[in-house]
Order: sequence, then C-alpha cells, then structure tokens
Amino acid sequence: MPSALRAALLGSDRCRPRPSLRLVAPPLCFVVAFAAYATDVFSIAGGVVFVPFDAAALGVVAAVALSYRRDGLLPAWVTVYAALLGYSAVHYFLGLSGRSLAERAAAFLSPDGLVFLGVEALVFGTVAWLVGTVAALAVDRVRERRDASATASGE
Repeated sequence: MPSALRAALLGSDRCRPRPSLRLVAPPLCFVVAFAAYATDVFSIAGGVVFVPFDAAALGVVAAVALSYRRDGLLPAWVTVYAALLGYSAVHYFLGLSGRSLAERAAAFLSPDGLVFLGVEALVFGTVAWLVGTVAALAVDRVRERRDASATASGE
C-alpha cells in the first residue's frame, strides 16, 4: 500500500526517470501568471475575487499535462498553487501601491491568504490530476486495443 500511495502522490516512474518537467512547471506557472497579470494579458473583471480564473486555468492545464505524464498529485497541487501565487504576487506587490514594500510583503505572506490559495490548489489540482490520469489511462487502453487488433489481423 505505501508504494501505491507514493505513486499517487509523487507519480509513477515506470516509463521515465526524468523529473525535470515536474520541477520546472511550478516556477514557470508562477512567472507566466505574474507576467500575464502584470502586463494585462490576464485580467480580473472586478469585484471580489475568490478565484482568479486565468491563473487557475493556467495551473490546471499544466497540472493536467503533468498528470498525463504520470506525475502524481503533489506536482499537480504545487503547480496550481504556483499559478495562483503568481496572481497573488501581482495583486499585493503591484496592486497595493500606497503601502510600503514591507507592508505589501506582509500582506502577500499572510497565512490566511496562503492557506486559502492552498485550499484552491488542492481542489483544482486534484480535479486536474484526475482528468490527466483518466486521459492517460484512456489513451493506454486505446493503444492496447489497437495493438491487439493489429496483432490479431497480422497472424
């Protein structure tokens, strides 16, 4: 059982020993979300924002790609969290211009905001992991059936 739990959280390494994408995806999502919101490529329509849609979508797409590669829940959660954190960094560091840098940093690092983003990342990351894992399993099934039918017709 511990190996199944480890595989679900960290991913299976049965086909590849390359953890590079799972290490690059979170900082890349953070930078892309930060840059996109800072340059108004991504925008917030206004009002009270509980889930920054563009950042969440960016993180979910990256997490689906990671889980399709058989990476686990942990990389999916961290990737979505990093994208959401990119939005949060823009909001606090570029959006609160009337405050000192120390006040903006304190607001950015406040535990309640970080935990709220964490809960969002757990929800969106889990859904993204499920979608990517189911897609990978479906593709594997189709390939197995195609190979089986090709082998049967070739005999």
